[in-house]
Amino acid sequence: MTDPREELPRLIDDCVHCGFCLPTCPTYVLWGEEMDSPRGRIHLMDQHETGTPFSPPMVEHFDRCLGCMACVTSCPSGVQYDRMIELTRARVEREHPRPLPERALREMIFKLFPYPRRLRALRGPLRAYQRTGLDRLVRRSGLLEHLSPSLAAMERLAPPLSRAPRLPERVAAREGRRATVGMLTGCVQGEFFPGVNAATARVLALEGCDVVIPRGQGCCGALSLHSGREEEARAFARRTIVTFETVDVIVVNAAGCGSAMKEYRRLLADEPEWAGRADALSAKTRDLTEFLVELGPRARRHPLPVTVAYHDACHLSHAQGVRAQPRALLGAIPGLTVREVADPEICCGSAGTYNLLQPEAAAELGDRKAAGVRATGAELLVAANPGCSMQIATALERQGTRLPVAHTAEVLDASLRGTGTAALVGRRPA
Repeated sequence: MTDPREELPRLIDDCVHCGFCLPTCPTYVLWGEEMDSPRGRIHLMDQHETGTPFSPPMVEHFDRCLGCMACVTSCPSGVQYDRMIELTRARVEREHPRPLPERALREMIFKLFPYPRRLRALRGPLRAYQRTGLDRLVRRSGLLEHLSPSLAAMERLAPPLSRAPRLPERVAAREGRRATVGMLTGCVQGEFFPGVNAATARVLALEGCDVVIPRGQGCCGALSLHSGREEEARAFARRTIVTFETVDVIVVNAAGCGSAMKEYRRLLADEPEWAGRADALSAKTRDLTEFLVELGPRARRHPLPVTVAYHDACHLSHAQGVRAQPRALLGAIPGLTVREVADPEICCGSAGTYNLLQPEAAAELGDRKAAGVRATGAELLVAANPGCSMQIATALERQGTRLPVAHTAEVLDASLRGTGTAALVGRRPA
């Protein structure tokens, strides 16, 4: 494997500063600042490589990057900006001492969100908080905004919680088995959007898959990997490999998780005892829509007379290149109309922990995306990542629109089971 100390300078030299990335970079679109574009950040990386130490302003420009990878998609020179920002963030975490309040916030986030049991313990108090109306009182008071914009963002983004169904460890295929797959339940997805996992298991079973859902699975490491916490990400990756090593295919329904698991081969490439196993896991990881298109349809599609706006999650479209598959699956449902959201390549502002660590910029991007969704006139927003669902629903509500949000799996589930549109368009927004 290439030494990371040698890798970054080589990658920096690939950039020819053409500027094709500028109109696709969310922060450059917002502010028009060169140092908040991929080209500008690469210049700062080069400065650091040639001896300039990290400074608070320099680190702020790296922190403002969403890691959405739209620039990677648009670059005609094949610049691996995704790898460059990953390496740079890891160096920032090793070399740059952050202020105490910022360190405390980051530690709280990374001691909570990658741990399903801790999130599960939070569900009860959060449900009580929402059901008593205390959430509305706190928002009207502006107290959290005054104390911490990041905590206020965390509170606003929390979806309405109901009782969470618990899935069995195995769901049997219907009408004969065509495949056996493992299913990642995720952290935020599993605890805050359990209905998405239930719908995913039902869809896979209806399409002829035995679904294995290991009870002991934990975080895949996506949040840590995309935030420069390399050792933490590696530990999560090793555990995930062990958990899913016996299945032939792993189906993932959260874009960020699927992207991270497909990166395991690179993450663990310098660990001889894990490199081959990591490569094997990356090779058999599939997004739900990617797998279903490869498998081909078998179950009957019942009509769903509804107009939906489909949102491209960055870690699905840019990182995994999965764009056509969800549209094909939705478009095959009788009566369903898919409308495109303007500027699909521009991130909604969720980006893992971005909307918690950079709440002001995230809100600007969320408002921009919400306006695009509203312009479609759709009755339902369809997204493939829990962070995107929470982010856009919050922005829509801020604009006075309470549009229901569903995962692609939930729309397919409604069609395959013939339950109609009521449960989709009549639900509370995420």
